[in-house]
Amino acid sequence: MQPTRILPDLQCSLLCEEIRQEITGNFILIGVLNFIRVPQLPIVALRLSLFNRWTAGLGQFLETVRFIGPDQTTIVRKAEARFALQDAAMSATTLTVFPQVEFKAAGTYYVEVLVDDVMKLRYPMPVVLTPPPHPPAPGQPPQGPPPAA
Repeated sequence: MQPTRILPDLQCSLLCEEIRQEITGNFILIGVLNFIRVPQLPIVALRLSLFNRWTAGLGQFLETVRFIGPDQTTIVRKAEARFALQDAAMSATTLTVFPQVEFKAAGTYYVEVLVDDVMKLRYPMPVVLTPPPHPPAPGQPPQGPPPAA
């Protein structure tokens, strides 16, 4: 008996600043994020892009991606995409763009990736507040090590 449907595995999920596709079909991931550093809050990120690669499945599927706030209940952004795998040896790539993402507070946000309502991955994405250094007051020497002689 041949299976007609196999739930796929999530090979990878990467949150990036931008994703481009070459004429060959290969993807270029720009600014893969480990955390998001911001100079002030609230702040709006112009765009966040999510690269997901699915493999070892068979059939048609619905991917749901959620960007969850630090309270672990607020859905900051949600997106859905349909994809298909005709052969379990193939892979499918989904790209999700979240425009105008507002961060109201620092803390650990979460990316959740589901396929057909089955959670495949949930990972943290810390938002870290790092204010820019203040320039020295007029008449004060700049901070830092003295110049080398």
